[in-house]
Amino acid sequence: MPELIEGSLAVAEAVRLCHPQVIAAYPITPQTHIVEALAEMVANCKLDADYITVESEFSALSACIGASAAGSRTYSATTSQGLALMFEVCFNVAGMRLPVVMSIANRALGAPLSIWNDQQDSISLRDSGWLQFYAEDNQEATDLHYIAYRVC
Repeated sequence: MPELIEGSLAVAEAVRLCHPQVIAAYPITPQTHIVEALAEMVANCKLDADYITVESEFSALSACIGASAAGSRTYSATTSQGLALMFEVCFNVAGMRLPVVMSIANRALGAPLSIWNDQQDSISLRDSGWLQFYAEDNQEATDLHYIAYRVC
């Protein structure tokens, strides 16, 4: 029976079905629902993974580097200013050719705060070496996670 769920929860379910072994993330709006759902899945034993609560986005992606380099299937999620904080580490992931999957809930970069959708956060990493998939709707966002794990 088909089930209607909110897009962030659908993405979290897709990630769960891809069986990541390490999830490292720092919650930032609007991707918070994704990582909260994954943390709950791990806590309720619906996902056999290590969920690493970190102090910043920089350390989230750094944890993914270590886990991926050790052979684990990894996942993270971020947006906007969080991605800007990850900027340096993103180039390291690509340079080391590590298969890290990360969701970016596109949000405008701006001071003091902008919650409007904008692709400038991910476009700033256009030449970093990451494969970027852009979804038109929630179904495509869900499907692209399966594809990302197959490609990486």
